[in-house]
Amino acid sequence: MSTFSCEQLKQQLQQVIVGQEDLLDRLIIALVSGGHVLLEGPPGLAKTTAVHALAGSVHASFQRIQFTPDLMPGDLTGSEIFEPDKGSFRFQPGPLFHEIVLADEINRAPPKVQSALLEAMAEHQITVGAETHILPPLFMVLATQNPLENAGTYSLPEAQLDRFLFHLIMQYPSHEEEIEILRRTRKVDDGRLDANLKSIAKPEDILSLRLQLNGIHVEPSIEKYVIELVAASRDIKTYIPEWDGLVKAGSSPRGAISLLRAASTRALLADRDYVIPEDVIDLAVDVLRHRLVLDFSAQAEGIDGKQIITKLLEKVDAP
Repeated sequence: MSTFSCEQLKQQLQQVIVGQEDLLDRLIIALVSGGHVLLEGPPGLAKTTAVHALAGSVHASFQRIQFTPDLMPGDLTGSEIFEPDKGSFRFQPGPLFHEIVLADEINRAPPKVQSALLEAMAEHQITVGAETHILPPLFMVLATQNPLENAGTYSLPEAQLDRFLFHLIMQYPSHEEEIEILRRTRKVDDGRLDANLKSIAKPEDILSLRLQLNGIHVEPSIEKYVIELVAASRDIKTYIPEWDGLVKAGSSPRGAISLLRAASTRALLADRDYVIPEDVIDLAVDVLRHRLVLDFSAQAEGIDGKQIITKLLEKVDAP
């Protein structure tokens, strides 16, 4: 049984992050479920601070990687180093061999570097040469990207996006929240609100909670609802005829697996041992929007993945 409360974890995160209730909930859900998170938003919205706060609250090894155009795959995975005195190669682990990894501005690295994350994020292992190396059980990637700058950036491929449990879009704070941010920042010398955070959870606490996910009951009607929702994303013509042609490809089965696991985690954190439709509905947009491949015409009409999933939630009957 876990020795810490996820509510305590959320309260600690709220000491650093003002507002952003959904963001904090989803970060905790991703941590417990073992998923990865893509945070997107303009500069200055505390994306990196949120990741630092989460990592600082968990007594786990943490590594920040600043993604740049000159980064190489070996800079992430590590490489084999020849030792002349022994006449053999020795594997030197890269920064991915930490429990919580911040991939800062992930879209600034070229595709060959981004692809180095695919095996790690999907299988929790890294293959270098002929050897496969296992990553820590808690392994979690939190990536950030700035949607306003296109120069010097590389769009994440669909295979990479599909590895993220959540794609979270951060919004500007309200006037009241921004005033609170100013007040809190003025109380610390260096402006860093996350500098004095204490670890209130250990990796084994999180892993213990993950084991409990297998005991969350899921009614067949909930399973059917998740499958119908994901299948609807591949059949826009039937469900949203007026948007026919805007989606080139819908969500893969990984989307259904991710949605049900996230919903089960939400139920667990709400002290329930069963999933309800609201668990699925609440998380569907953030789990599925980045798994849709949109046509250029969708962008021309100002329609994004969030709007499409929201409309599908209206069309597909919940149990």
